[in-house]
Parts: sequence; C-alpha cells; structure tokens
Amino acid sequence: MRRHLLLPALLSPAPAFAFCGFYVSHADADLFNDSSHVVLARDGDHTTVTMANDYHGAPEEFAMVVPVPTVVKQKDISVLESKILADLDAYSAPRLAEYHDPDPCAPVVLYEIAEADMAGAVSMRAPRGMVEREEKYKVRIEAQYDIEEYNVLILSAEEGEGLQRWLRDNGYKLPAGADRILSSYIRQDMRFFVAKVDLREQQRRGLNMLRPLQVRYESDKFMLPIRLGTLNARGKQDLILHTFSRKGRVELANYRTVPMPSNLNVPTFVGDSFGEVYKAMFAEQYERYPTAGFTEYAWPLRQKCDPCVGEPLKQDLMVKLGAPWGPTEGGMLTRLHVRYDAASFPEDLRLHETADMRPHQVRLVLQHPFEGPMTCDAAPAYKSAVRERREEEARTLARLTGWSLDLIRRRLKPLGW
Repeated sequence: MRRHLLLPALLSPAPAFAFCGFYVSHADADLFNDSSHVVLARDGDHTTVTMANDYHGAPEEFAMVVPVPTVVKQKDISVLESKILADLDAYSAPRLAEYHDPDPCAPVVLYEIAEADMAGAVSMRAPRGMVEREEKYKVRIEAQYDIEEYNVLILSAEEGEGLQRWLRDNGYKLPAGADRILSSYIRQDMRFFVAKVDLREQQRRGLNMLRPLQVRYESDKFMLPIRLGTLNARGKQDLILHTFSRKGRVELANYRTVPMPSNLNVPTFVGDSFGEVYKAMFAEQYERYPTAGFTEYAWPLRQKCDPCVGEPLKQDLMVKLGAPWGPTEGGMLTRLHVRYDAASFPEDLRLHETADMRPHQVRLVLQHPFEGPMTCDAAPAYKSAVRERREEEARTLARLTGWSLDLIRRRLKPLGW
C-alpha cells in the first residue's frame, strides 16, 4: 500500500492512507502520485472547500481531520461525484498546442490541433463508545452528522494534548508532534471536521471509491490548513488548488506566487512524453523557487480559453463547487500547484484575491516541419530555418527541464528530407 498523508490530515488506525489525487491532462496518468486536489470558492466571507480523496487502503481505516474556522452545520456539508473535480482538472491542466508547417512551395495554410447531495438525517447523540465531554480530554463533540456514506463529527477542544489523547483513545493513530499543531489551531479558535466511512451505507450505495467531501462556512479567514498533513508524510507533497473568485487571480499571501513558463516551442517528441517533460519542468521550477506556489492556470471566466481541452465551464458545475454566480458574471478561475513539506512551508497557506485579470495557462507548442517533396526556390531557406528552429527548441527544453542538451538532441526525430 502507498502511504500518503497530505492536506490537512488523514488519521487512521492503520499505517496506510492517501488523500486526493492530481493528474495532468494529456500526460502520464500518475504524474504526481503524492498529491491532493482541493477546490476553494470564495464569495465575500463565504468559502466552499471541496476535497478529493485518493485513499489507498481498507475503507474502515479511513479518517480525515480538517481544521475549520467555525462549527459547520449539517446543511453545509455535501458529497460530490468525483467526475466534477476530474473535469475541472482536465479543463485547466497544462496542455500542448500542435501546429504543422505548410508546404513552403504552396499557399500558406496553417491549422491548429488543441489538446489539451446534500446530507442525511442529523444525529446529535455521541457515537457509540465516544463521550461528548470528559475533563481528562477537554474535548467536546459539537455535532454529529450522517452525510451519505460518511459519518462526520465536529469537535472543539481546549488543548491540543487532550484532543490528541481523545483521538488516540477513539482509535485514531496520530503522528508525533500532532498535539503541538493541534494546539496552534485551538489558539486560533478553530474546530475540527472529522469524517469516517459508514461501511454499510457505502455498500448499500454500491460505491467502490471515496467521493469528494465539501464543506461550506462563513469566515474572514481565507486559508488552507496543510501543517497537519506534513507530520508523517514520507516526503514532499503536491497540492493542486483550484480557486473561484469574483475578483482576479488568487495568490498566496504568505509565500511567493510564480507563474509557470508558458507559450514556448519545444521539440516535437514532447508530444509522446508530455507527462515526463512536465514533471521535469515542474521539478526545475521548484528547485529555483522552493518556497513558492506556481500558477498553472488563471483565466477570466468570461473569456474563451485558448486552446480548450473541453467544454467551457457551465454554471451547474460552478454552483456545485460553490461559485453560484456563473461564468457569465465574470470572476476568475485560478489553478495553483504547491509542492511542500514541513521545512519549506511551516505555515498554513494564506490566500488573497487580487485584481489581476491577466490570463495565463501552461501551454507548450509543437511545430511540425513540412516533410513532403519541395522543389521551389524557397525550399533551401525553409530547410535551414527548420534546422535553426529545432536547435532553439532543444535549448528551450534544456532550460525548462534541466536535461542535457546532448541527450535532447539525440531524441530529436530525424527529418524526412
């Protein structure tokens, strides 16, 4: 089993779990394995958080603990279908634009191929085997809900050590140091959203995977807690964060935000290994800016994407993700990619909405040479230009990925003339 512990935390009686998943569209499916996928929609002080689960292990061992700024009500918790987040991921993912040179001996013809339910009954009694409050724990169960195939608790506590003991005594396995981080959230007057799987309900619904959970709340805090998830992670984690805002781009307030390189021509063999290339490309940027978040996509909702990898975002999808104003009313969709661990990101992510409406998407360009018969006077000049262009594309890819230029040259596809 893979052991992934990411944002904000998964606590389990067994040592195997994962949380969320992110895969770049039109690249290798498992591009970033130790990853989480979260969608935040911000409308004034109203925040909607949707969290995808990429959990590997027995469902009875799954548990998720998320710090939240208020007691979340039953009506503000939902379960979504996984396809909703998968569609959003594919829509905004890094992509290729592919062009073919025209015959230099014929009229120019240029074309492009763009690739690219609400909760159930409320039960306010404590779960069997649990106590609402004991002095030795100083923990209170503020609410308990049955949300489709999930059992949800909202906890408050007076001290991190007591909350840690309560969780452990109720079957949750916590990593060392959890009480220190739990205490910091308690000092911020945060509550704790705890979810487990109801196995009988999951089987009754015929589900074989964990569906995304969504939480809605009112708070002036626009943030994402990541510190709990770093405690027993085996290494660096990747977070893909989509945000909907009525304003402009969303950026990190307490860390640097850097746009990923885009609109660059690369060798045509990248079309067969886009996942490999983008993984190396992101790693190179991370080495340059190890304490930054990276903008992979930022697009005004009223403006048509170019190129698009799917249908434009529809209002029903935005409504489900907590952005009811819809694409026709404007606003911005931002996709941030953060690679983090406890050393490089010791603070939770604080976010802010900017007035920046400039579009940006990670877009690499493949320019295929014309390789048919050429007998006109323009042919020699065209062939020379192609050779120069291929060399520049190789140098660009070397800069983007850190790969050896000689290795890239050896991978160039031979010309047909």
